[in-house]
Amino acid sequence: MAIQIDAQKCNGCQACLSACPYDAIHFEEETASINQNCISCSLCLPVCPQEAITRSIKVLCRDLSQWDGVWVYGERDERGIKKVTLELLGEARKLARVRNTHVAAVVLGSEVEQFTNLLYRHGADKVYLIDDRRLHRFSQDLYVPLLVRAVQRYQPEIFLFGATVNGRVLAPSVAVRLGAGLTADCTGLSINPDGNLRQTRPAFGGNIMASILCANTRPQMATVRPNVMDKNEQGQWTPGELIRLEWNLDEFRTRVEWVGFIQTEGEKIHLENAEIIVSGGFGVGSAENFKIIEELAKTLGAAVGCSRKVVDAGWMPHDRQVGQTGKAVKPRIYIACGISGAIQHQIGMRKSDKIIAINSDPKAPIFSLADYGIVGDLFEIIPLLSEALRPYVRRE
Repeated sequence: MAIQIDAQKCNGCQACLSACPYDAIHFEEETASINQNCISCSLCLPVCPQEAITRSIKVLCRDLSQWDGVWVYGERDERGIKKVTLELLGEARKLARVRNTHVAAVVLGSEVEQFTNLLYRHGADKVYLIDDRRLHRFSQDLYVPLLVRAVQRYQPEIFLFGATVNGRVLAPSVAVRLGAGLTADCTGLSINPDGNLRQTRPAFGGNIMASILCANTRPQMATVRPNVMDKNEQGQWTPGELIRLEWNLDEFRTRVEWVGFIQTEGEKIHLENAEIIVSGGFGVGSAENFKIIEELAKTLGAAVGCSRKVVDAGWMPHDRQVGQTGKAVKPRIYIACGISGAIQHQIGMRKSDKIIAINSDPKAPIFSLADYGIVGDLFEIIPLLSEALRPYVRRE
């Protein structure tokens, strides 16, 4: 999508200037024009009295055969490359095999060349690096135009992002600037018989699985939640091609200044990284009753999770929710207590190595997914489990 100004209609009234928060409009000889700061937000359209400002879909290349390669955005943090990037590289490898093309990772940051071997080992044939000290901290104002420029230059057929906080900001911003299609929160990716990316995601509250195609634009873009795909470390690998993109960042303006980071109080074990998770459902009965869930989790050194109904009832915060509208997890052990096992919840935890279900209803859907099931009253079973396991749990 692109914003355009009709010079014949523009009378230089400058009504659009105050409407643009990005300093993307400038005047020369009393005629407005758009600069590179524009993010196509369209806030300027309704304020122009001459209707001189319009927006249009900008297609980079109508010959789709010119687009080649599967790209993965290489997201990182202070600890290094995020696990979701490695998971996406494994999935990209499968897609590239069908399309007979290469896999590339795109990494922005400062001193990021140290991560290249890790990316090669998990499936990247190429690594594109944009290395600049000003990219040390995530900045949408800098990352978006750089990714857009990289796509315009190298024309990847597919571009995948993790559905993280940053990925959910970057992917739609890049897609809008490129006029490309984007499917969010995919749970499955494949190539259809026509060679297009089939993007599968839950729809209508998880009651159906929708398959979405972006057949007429490139790149085909998707975000995928962490812990949904399997990472694939290559047994034998060789360093791939390293491409340094040395672009001048001075031409891009950022409106954000890094002030600091404040760690919020909460559980020490995050759901996404937990080896063991004990989750409670609506069958627990109340917020007060969650104490037995927390006690079992404490005994096992586990994280506490919950279902959507629990969050809706106000018993637990949203950051504890597992499922389609919560977090996708992949622990070694997942213990579901009083959770019926609706498809929306299963989407978030079905990749767990071992699933243990405790429920009074023998017909609960969770038992069809569980490796081990206990039919009974969770208020009797969980305290017995906590007591029985306590002597065998190693303490630091």
